[in-house]
Amino acid sequence: MEVATSQGPAEVVVDEVPRPEFLLALTHGSNGTVDAADLLAVRETALGLGGAVARVTQPFRFAGRRAPGSPAKQDAAWLEIAGMLRERFGDVPLVQGGRSNGARVACRTAAAAGAAGVLALAFPLRPPRNPERTRVDELRSAGVEVLVVNGDRDPFGVPGPSDAAEVVVLPGERHDLNRDPGAVGRAAEPWLRRWAARPVRTGRR
Repeated sequence: MEVATSQGPAEVVVDEVPRPEFLLALTHGSNGTVDAADLLAVRETALGLGGAVARVTQPFRFAGRRAPGSPAKQDAAWLEIAGMLRERFGDVPLVQGGRSNGARVACRTAAAAGAAGVLALAFPLRPPRNPERTRVDELRSAGVEVLVVNGDRDPFGVPGPSDAAEVVVLPGERHDLNRDPGAVGRAAEPWLRRWAARPVRTGRR
């Protein structure tokens, strides 16, 4: 569905489940889509645990742009979308997640959105062309517990154990986390299970 925000329209693809245990809101990187392999793997894990999933194409990507623009404007649009999702799903726990730039948005807005936790995939700790610059404060100031899943070959670097509640480092993976997407889903499963009262359902299609 198309959602109007102050920064232009966004698109939200929602996977519903009966009586959802939680809502996982996922978004893309600055030059990616909500069909990225790691996002789809986490989506399947969440659905198997009884969570509903909303995959959000932010306004800048919906308009065909690659640069996200001002973080403040990006965050404002995300909070409007999160508010809409909260109205739709009621009082179930909201877990925010994203890959790369989307992980940054999820961290920066977690407290204001009332999120229960954050799933940060391929968090871009340091720009490869400017390695002295760090975004670690976005992780540390999220205001909720954050699970980071990064590859050990990520050119953007890997957050340290003290930078988040948990940091999972996948061997052989780079920034796209697409060598073994199933490993990303498995890394997220214990984290998401804390909001799921149901046993995991296997073999879902």
